[in-house]
Amino acid sequence: MTEKRVSRWYFGGVSSSAAACLTHPLDLIKVHLQTQQEVRMKMMGMAKSVVRREGFLSLYSGLSASLCRQMTYSLSRFAIYESVRDMISSHNHGPIPFYQKVLISAFGGFAGGFIGTPADLVNVRMQNDVKLPLELRRNYSHALDGLFRVWKEEGLNKLFSGATMASTRGALVTVGQLACYDQSKQLVLATGAMTDNILTHFLVSLIAGSCATVLCQPLDVMKTRLMNSNGEYGGVLHCLAETAKLGPKGFYKGLVPAAIRLMPHTVLTFIFLEQLKKHFGVVVIT
Repeated sequence: MTEKRVSRWYFGGVSSSAAACLTHPLDLIKVHLQTQQEVRMKMMGMAKSVVRREGFLSLYSGLSASLCRQMTYSLSRFAIYESVRDMISSHNHGPIPFYQKVLISAFGGFAGGFIGTPADLVNVRMQNDVKLPLELRRNYSHALDGLFRVWKEEGLNKLFSGATMASTRGALVTVGQLACYDQSKQLVLATGAMTDNILTHFLVSLIAGSCATVLCQPLDVMKTRLMNSNGEYGGVLHCLAETAKLGPKGFYKGLVPAAIRLMPHTVLTFIFLEQLKKHFGVVVIT
């Protein structure tokens, strides 16, 4: 018999929140790029424009909403995926096949995406506020203020605006991150060339981040547009048609900053998660 440590249900939310604190400026720039109707600025130009107009701290606009999102969306998807995966693998006395990891992660991501939609909506709005004229800004004080004001001023339904898109994107990004991370790690360790250490976690999480970025970028663009809209889109299909007018590149607008943001976020999330599991995880006898 051997001892191993497994993650606690809330570790995913904690590690994702820690990663978000470091990558938030990249997420903000990505949102600004995606909400341009015409491509006027690239990544560095947008970053300089935001800092020049509002100062360096404006790059952290909406951080409270981002943390709220991680503690709803990421906590839910990690908790569902790891709990179900560990339950099935303990019953099978071994790793589960890749297709099961994909199905579990897709379900976890879809559920997490729905649960995190209100915080995600406020996060997008707070990040986009700094580029709006003063008279059009929403000026949410923090995440809870944003959630309360949207509910009070626009109704409960508005809090779940873009929920279908957010849930679908959540499923895709979770497949790219969790299922691909688990499978890549399993294959790398099976070769015997590397051990279960921080270097392995770094390399494997890079693969997972790349998969997640490519899978979810088109939906990420549409989700951002729907959540930031003031009623100009009649629904998902209308948003799809308007985005399609920009050509194929319209669906991959902000791909570079999305990759630069999502890949470091994925790497940091899994490194923090593995360290939490190593030092504070539940000890299981196998």
